[in-house]
Amino acid sequence: MDQELLKILACPVCKTGVELKEEKIVCGKCGRKYPIRDGIPIMLIDEAEQ
Repeated sequence: MDQELLKILACPVCKTGVELKEEKIVCGKCGRKYPIRDGIPIMLIDEAEQ
């Protein structure tokens, strides 16, 4: 995953920055985990794991 893209992504729920952990995008505040499919982060609330 491109680090520049990761810097501009934010959790759609709480608007906090995110980081890459275990091949998922993880919110630093609420802890939601968003999947990455074919190299594309899926930042949809319905797709997140709590």
